[in-house]
Amino acid sequence: ALNAYNETNAAMNLVLFEDAMKHVCRVCRILQSSHALMVGVGGSGKQSLCRLAAFICNATVSQIAISGTYGMSDLKEDIKQMYFKAGLKNEPIVFLFMDSQIADEKFLVYLNELLSSGKIPGLFAPDEIDTIYNSVRNEGKGEG
Repeated sequence: ALNAYNETNAAMNLVLFEDAMKHVCRVCRILQSSHALMVGVGGSGKQSLCRLAAFICNATVSQIAISGTYGMSDLKEDIKQMYFKAGLKNEPIVFLFMDSQIADEKFLVYLNELLSSGKIPGLFAPDEIDTIYNSVRNEGKGEG
């Protein structure tokens, strides 16, 4: 899988020792049915192994791009776009977010809501919610 990843993405020169392969397998298993928060010492390979696991699971990796003006409204918009991809387009998404990307401590409130319930109050305006419902209504009826 690493060779296939390196053919289509920026090359990762990883040494996949037994523990690293076990971690990739764990992340793949989690990605197939749930979500996770990976915590650990910086530089230990969490991001690389997560990217590899996402590739194996055919998931799109999404990461915010912090700038000097990046704020709460930008984070909300980025999360909305991920929700649209995951919910309306049925695309598996891996959201990579590192501690260095916490430009505002209020980001943690959204991330907590995202991890605990998947619902972020006030993320979508009422007219956006109606559009979302209308987009999935026929598919939902078809599924029963």
